[in-house]
Amino acid sequence: MTDWVTISSLATAAGTLVLALATFGSVRSANRSARVAERSLLAGLRPLLVPSRPQDPNEKIRFADDKWVLAPGGGGVAEAGDDAVYFAASLRNVGTGIAVLHGWRFSPGVGLTVEGPPPVSEFRRLSRDLYIPLAEVGFWQGAFRDPSAPEFQTARAAIDAREHLTVDLMYGDYEGGQRMITRFLLTPWKDGNWILAASRHWHLDRDDPR
Repeated sequence: MTDWVTISSLATAAGTLVLALATFGSVRSANRSARVAERSLLAGLRPLLVPSRPQDPNEKIRFADDKWVLAPGGGGVAEAGDDAVYFAASLRNVGTGIAVLHGWRFSPGVGLTVEGPPPVSEFRRLSRDLYIPLAEVGFWQGAFRDPSAPEFQTARAAIDAREHLTVDLMYGDYEGGQRMITRFLLTPWKDGNWILAASRHWHLDRDDPR
């Protein structure tokens, strides 16, 4: 005799299993689509800073003490005085989103570290907000103002000796994410100016592409 109750229960269980599998597959597909959409959105906001081009206009930059400097296209500024050491650089944003500069870090000589980015704790915050639009030219500026500080003496000695200078810049997108560190090298030039070059780019909030 056919046990219709058992058959009905098995059919219901099988239908529930099929529905669960279909729901699981649909959720996984939706999650993949959401991740793809999120990555596409982030890619559209991602900045990337490099030196400006030599043919780009000079950047006239004012410091808080009313000191003015002129950063040429493709170059930077490094000046040392008794009361302050000034740095500046002309930059171009070749990414797809606005770059918001967060901080900077100076070291004398040529920085060749490849193991990883320098610690975020070593970066100095900017005294004002600096933004560089996508596909446009902007600038960075920084200064040491304590003549008794070791970094002041180190920077002044390196500038006076016309040594290579390394500056790491930390920046991110307009939403406060996708932080990056780009390492720039200031090379002294015979006309008294400094040529700017980028050597490394590190991602802080996601895996590096290399």
